[in-house]
Amino acid sequence: MIGAFLSRAGQMLLVIFGISVLVFSIFFATPGADPTARIAGRGASPQVVARIRAEYGFDRALPIQYVRMMEKLFVTRDLTSYVDHGEPVVPEVMGAAPVTLSLVLWAAFFWVGGSLLIGVASAVLRDSWIDRILMVLGLIGLSMPVFWLGEVVNLFTQSRWHDTWMFSWVPSLGYVPFSQSPWGWAKALFLPSLTLASSFIGLYARVLRAELLGAMGEDSIRTARAKGAGPVRVWLWHGLRLSWLSYVSLFGLDFAQLLGGGALLTEVVFALPGVGRLTYQGLATLDLPLIMATVMYSAIFVVVANALIDGIYTLLDPRIAGGRNAR
Repeated sequence: MIGAFLSRAGQMLLVIFGISVLVFSIFFATPGADPTARIAGRGASPQVVARIRAEYGFDRALPIQYVRMMEKLFVTRDLTSYVDHGEPVVPEVMGAAPVTLSLVLWAAFFWVGGSLLIGVASAVLRDSWIDRILMVLGLIGLSMPVFWLGEVVNLFTQSRWHDTWMFSWVPSLGYVPFSQSPWGWAKALFLPSLTLASSFIGLYARVLRAELLGAMGEDSIRTARAKGAGPVRVWLWHGLRLSWLSYVSLFGLDFAQLLGGGALLTEVVFALPGVGRLTYQGLATLDLPLIMATVMYSAIFVVVANALIDGIYTLLDPRIAGGRNAR
């Protein structure tokens, strides 16, 4: 058990190291480009340029530059954005991370719950008119771009019908910290997370329906029916257990990529100050320290989320752990 944990931790560190080298090479080791001028920004004074060159070691060898940059990102955490009046960027990223995490967790709650309901109903009522309607609705949700759907939601809830009884409860665009008001936090994230989850509900419902229908031909299902298990137990217990692994694998990939910046468009449309919106602001102003910080910390979020999902996957299918131990 300890050996497997250490092996997994070592793999995570190797992945993060590889990403950090790649990101550093793209931003600061490109031939013919002066990284000092990139960090200082347009119109920087010679004094600022000289200070940045000495502070980051850009007048020294590339390995020393890399070590200095990683030290500023993960040890001293004083990587500074000169575009943003000399503000440290790591505290900005850490302050934005809870917003993105809250949005993705809410969205995951909606898309898992919605896809389970639709997927199971479609599988049980396969080839009926209800099945066809649910699959068409899922396909529509899957086809709508999240930024377009978000703008439509804002059009009705923030302007046209905001003063009606239907949407008068909708707060202004933005984010309310949970510590400030749990109810305000939930209201601020309800529509953004539902918008983000809309395409995933359709996709996961279709995947779950296909997996459930395939599972109905398994020997264990026939055995359960022969022992007198009712339809509810067959579909919701035995069927879901056989269909769960593919569903969880897909969930792990999507959850991790949303944490790593996949929710950028939703955060921009709904003015949520998350990591994705921070990355967008950095791209708009060519703020390289901010972009590098968001990319690196997002990569860590993705790696850690994948490791957690992999652990859950192992718990759901003990044969994986057994195979690893055998090797």
